[in-house]
Amino acid sequence: MINDRSWGDVLQLLLFCLFSAAMEKSAVADVESVDRQSGGPQEMLDAAASTSDQRLRELGYKSEFRRDMSLFGVLGISFCAIGILTGMSSAFQTGLFSGGPLGLFWGWNICSLFMLLIALSLAEICSAYPTMGGLYFWVCKMKPETPMLGFCTGWIYSIAMTFTGTSGNLSVALYLASLAEVGQGRTLTRVEVAAIAWGVNIASGIINTVGTKAIGGMSSFNLWWTLGGTLVLVITLLVKAPVKNSAAYVFTDYENFTGWQSRGFVVLLGFLQAVYTLEGCETAAQVAEEAKRAELLAPLAVVGSIVGSWIIGLVYMLALVFSVQNIASVQATSFSIPIAQLYYDAVGQRLTLMCLTVVALAQFMAAVTAFTASSRLFYALARDNAFPIKSKYMALNRYQAPYWGVWTSVLVGCIISCAYIGSAVAFNAILSSAAIAVMLSYLQPIIIRVFWPSTSLSEHGPFSLGRWSWAVNFASFLFTVFICVLFVLPTARPTTALNMNYAIVAIGTVILLVGLCWLFWGRYRFAGPVKTVTLDGTAESEKAGL
Repeated sequence: MINDRSWGDVLQLLLFCLFSAAMEKSAVADVESVDRQSGGPQEMLDAAASTSDQRLRELGYKSEFRRDMSLFGVLGISFCAIGILTGMSSAFQTGLFSGGPLGLFWGWNICSLFMLLIALSLAEICSAYPTMGGLYFWVCKMKPETPMLGFCTGWIYSIAMTFTGTSGNLSVALYLASLAEVGQGRTLTRVEVAAIAWGVNIASGIINTVGTKAIGGMSSFNLWWTLGGTLVLVITLLVKAPVKNSAAYVFTDYENFTGWQSRGFVVLLGFLQAVYTLEGCETAAQVAEEAKRAELLAPLAVVGSIVGSWIIGLVYMLALVFSVQNIASVQATSFSIPIAQLYYDAVGQRLTLMCLTVVALAQFMAAVTAFTASSRLFYALARDNAFPIKSKYMALNRYQAPYWGVWTSVLVGCIISCAYIGSAVAFNAILSSAAIAVMLSYLQPIIIRVFWPSTSLSEHGPFSLGRWSWAVNFASFLFTVFICVLFVLPTARPTTALNMNYAIVAIGTVILLVGLCWLFWGRYRFAGPVKTVTLDGTAESEKAGL
């Protein structure tokens, strides 16, 4: 019979082996990279990079970044941004309290299907326009006569990515706080949690400053960590949980801690957990200019990250639901992260520490990726005169990192983290606006593809939906609008100052500020993407107005 201590030792050994395997794969990749420099396969890689550079020149941009990322690295970026372990763990209680196991299971599968449709819509555009501007550039390219639309999309999405990274870094701090609570029985103050979040923000900035290879290596490692970590968590829960719930409970039990009486509305509120978890597939576009054969690899990563997350998330979610001992206990927990209570009840103190460590590291890598996306967006916006201090935000350090954008994200993250000290409600309102802002950013290019299907995408890349394109875009449009409305509705009843959903206030403020920025600054500076090179590779003089 294996006791708790020996079982923990076995799992820790398994995690160590997975970590070593991931690191060994990264080392082997580096050796192979050196070996290729002698010729042979390297010529094929150079040809792929040359093709992507040529496509970038056709779109009007000079290639400024080294194309060091393979499919595994680009896929890892999207997979890392989605953060299936972290999103599921951090937001699990939302679905658990709004519909229970029934709502979690059906909500996850329904939302995953529609998020896959959204990914297909975005991937088709990404294949035609593989630039780091991503959603912003696509809108500008498909609707050039309305530069305001592209400007606002770029700003809203860059703010969303900065807020997402900030949210992830605070979540890391909360996981560390839960580790202290479970391991030592010590409750951290808000000031201490905010201080840890500051440190995590700075660490995210340092990793992003090291550049493309560091991010690519981290994202590749994250793939292994997520797969191995999920396996370890699922085995731990199913083996150690003292009581295993029945299949009837997992697929049919309905729970309601919201105060709302409508069963249908309560289950719909649980959808928010699934959508929040699955956001981030488009992040592959932000590193398109750093990937080989970007016009194919980036869209494949966008779609592949959702498919992989759907499957892995379903396995992890089922393990959690089969192992949950008492939903009321999770709802009444005093731990900083509610999932810690579920683990504590199911596997005990020692294994809970291990489980939280697995998720915390995955959360940190996801937060780093969000700052990767925001810094690239700042670069893309500055390149097109849509962001101030153009020369600074376009500057690259010796590691090929847009460091001004990186440290702007860190600074904003640290400032917002201070709000947590004064009011957790205000902080949550700011960060909940990020999830809505991402969906609004998805909505812009999809709307254009729905209402201007024949003129919005005059040329297709190698990834094309063919005759299914409009139907997929229309379904994506309906679901995105529905989720944007759902995100701002009250989640509890009766509504009080403490449980009010202030997301509508936060996202309204973001939209207002971006609109004012366009009115008083953007419309005088931004007229659409600025060409930095001609088709023959000759650099053009850029527009003035730094």
